[in-house]
Amino acid sequence: MSPATLIPLDAVPASFRGAVLAIGNFDGMHRGHHALFEAARQHADRLGVPALMLTFEPHPRTVLRPQEPFFRLTPLTAKARLAGAFGLAGVVVANFDAAFSQMSAEAFVADILVQRLGISAVVVGHDFLFGHDRLGSPAYLEQEGPRHGFAVHVVGAVTDAFGAPFSATAIRGSLEIGDIAGANRDLGYRWFVTGTVQHGDKRGRELGYPTANVRLPADCGLALGIYAVTLTRADGTVLAAVASYGKRPTFDNGAVLLEVHVFDFAGDLYGEEVAVTFFAYLRGEERFASIEALIEQMDRDSLAARAILASAGEGSGLDRRIAATMVARTLPIS
Repeated sequence: MSPATLIPLDAVPASFRGAVLAIGNFDGMHRGHHALFEAARQHADRLGVPALMLTFEPHPRTVLRPQEPFFRLTPLTAKARLAGAFGLAGVVVANFDAAFSQMSAEAFVADILVQRLGISAVVVGHDFLFGHDRLGSPAYLEQEGPRHGFAVHVVGAVTDAFGAPFSATAIRGSLEIGDIAGANRDLGYRWFVTGTVQHGDKRGRELGYPTANVRLPADCGLALGIYAVTLTRADGTVLAAVASYGKRPTFDNGAVLLEVHVFDFAGDLYGEEVAVTFFAYLRGEERFASIEALIEQMDRDSLAARAILASAGEGSGLDRRIAATMVARTLPIS
């Protein structure tokens, strides 16, 4: 299974015209979004056309409220992997800037949906709003779709067992307190991050715990601490690991870094694009009085992580499909 192709809005191939299009920010691509992707794929299969996703980059929140920190759950590369796992052929990326934010709902429909994409159908959530001052709505699309020759499918609210709608905000809150189980439950898959393995200070090697170091975006709000994880290599190999996300208070208390110790591995990962998937939060970050005390705790953390990963299994069908979509096929995003 391949990732969906990332496609700039201004460079959509002719082969993707006439697609069924799911639209949204889709940060998290959580269980509330899954119904939209499934609906888009089903309608596309029935019509014999591609199923695509239209999303916005950067996230509109960072443009409209730049002064407020914003913890993004799924950057573009992650969206491509997830979209591929849902059977979508491509992720169309609209450059969201100040000018785009002023586009009217009428122009969005006429210019983007009709002229640039030539869609056959659109799939949106019941609460989807778009256009300047958010004047566009599902009702507006249902009004305009027949006039422009495309069908409109509106997906109702998707809720958890307690009747609460799934929410990216709630998932961020779970990750910020280390509630990996809660976040993964609402996502419908195990949360993962991607990045390039870089050289560090080699201190982990001296401690008997060499690490693959990945610097995550500054906006990452994940709780500092120790996690049971897997590391997926560019060739799809999945390796069991334990990870520290933090500032290394026993040493330099420096910049936040994700340091992944892969069990029973002696290869070279430098420069490799990897995915790190989170299974469980083990403990918060601590400052130890001695190196010996730190190593003893690292030994305990490793045993705990091994036990968790050994009993976790492969996860859901979606988890297995995601694992097969490591490297995104990308057209340049300007």
